[in-house]
Amino acid sequence: NTAIGARDFLVAYNVNLNTTSTRRANSVAFDVREQGRVDPSGAKDASGEAVRIPGTCKAVKAIGWYIEEYGLAQVSMNLTNISITPVHIAFDECVKSAYNRGMRVTGSELVGLIPLQAMLDAGKYFLEKQQRSTGVSEEELIHIAIKSMGLDELTPFDPKEKIIEYKLRGGANTGRLVGMNLRTFANETASESVAPGGGSISAYAGALGISLATMVANLSSHKRGWDERWKEFSDWAEKGQRLKDELLHLVDEDTEAFNRIMQAFGMPKGSPEEKAARSAAIQEATKYAIEIPFRVMQLSLESMHVAKAMAETGNPNSVTDAGVGGLCARTAVIGAHMNVLTNAAGLKDKDFLDRILPEAQRMTNEAEALEQEIRAIVIRNIG
Repeated sequence: NTAIGARDFLVAYNVNLNTTSTRRANSVAFDVREQGRVDPSGAKDASGEAVRIPGTCKAVKAIGWYIEEYGLAQVSMNLTNISITPVHIAFDECVKSAYNRGMRVTGSELVGLIPLQAMLDAGKYFLEKQQRSTGVSEEELIHIAIKSMGLDELTPFDPKEKIIEYKLRGGANTGRLVGMNLRTFANETASESVAPGGGSISAYAGALGISLATMVANLSSHKRGWDERWKEFSDWAEKGQRLKDELLHLVDEDTEAFNRIMQAFGMPKGSPEEKAARSAAIQEATKYAIEIPFRVMQLSLESMHVAKAMAETGNPNSVTDAGVGGLCARTAVIGAHMNVLTNAAGLKDKDFLDRILPEAQRMTNEAEALEQEIRAIVIRNIG
C-alpha cells in the first residue's frame, strides 16, 4: 500500500557512461528522450519547423553532461511520469543506446527520492529477465534493483534515505514484535505480560506456514529441468510473499487490538456520559479484536491452499516443507478462530456476529479437511 501516487511523481535520474565526452552522452540522451533530435537531413514540416526524430521513451527529458567530480559523462534525465516510462526502462534504453554507440553504462544515480513501488517494479523486471522467481521479499527486490542499475556506483544507496515511504516511516514497515529476533520474541511471549498472546502467535504461525510454502515455490521455480515452469512457481511465490507480509503485519496488529480493549476498559466511568463513551469504546475495540483474527483465518486458509498446491506440484524433494507449512497455517486458522470466539462473547452487535461466526466455523472445517489432504499427499510422496 504505497502512500505515494507513482504516476505524478517526477524522478531525477542520471545514467553513468564510461566516457568523458559530453557529445557522446548527448547522443544517448537524444536516443532516449521523448523529443528526440532534429532530423539531420534538415527536413521541415508543413509549418516550416524542423522535423524531429522522437526518442524511445515517452515522458522523459534528457541531456548529456560531464561531471568533473566523478570524471565521467552522464545522461541526466527527468522522468516526468514513471507509470509511462519507469526508471528500469529508462536505464535499459540507455544501456541499448550506449552499446550501439560503442559505450558502456557503468551504473546510475538517483537524485532525490523514489517511490517504493518503482524500486519493487525494477527488482521484479530484472528477475523476470533472468527467468528467476519474483516471489522474493521486499528487501531482496530492492537489493536486486540497486545492483542491477548500479545505483550505488558513485555513492552508497541507503533505502531508508532514498525511498519515500521508508523515509516517512523511518525504515521498512516493521512493527515492534516483528522487529525482534526469534529468542527475544519467544522470551516476550513467555513473560508474564499478557501480550503477545494466542492471537499474535496464530498470525506468526500463519506467516511461518506460508513462508515454507513460498520457499518450495522458489525452489521449484529454479529446479534443474523445470526451466519452462519457472513462471508458474514464481506466481505462487509472489502470492506467498503477499500473504506472508500481511500475516506479519497482523502479528503486531493483534497485540494492538488487545491494547485497544485494555485502554477502553481503563476509561473513566464516573458520569453517565463517561459510562456511555466507555461502553461504546469497549464495543468498538472488541469488534476490531474480532476482525484481526478473522483476517488471520482468511489469510492462513489461503496459505494452506498454497501449501497443498506446492505439496502436489512442487519440487518433490521439498514435499515435507510444504507439509509443515500446511500444518503451521492450519494451527493459525484454528488458533485465530479461538480468538474470534473469545472476543465475540463480549460483543453486543449480533448482526455483525451473524455474519462472522458461521464463516469462521466454515473456515475451520475447511482447514481441518485440508490438513488431512495435505498430510496424505506428503505421506504418499515420502512412501
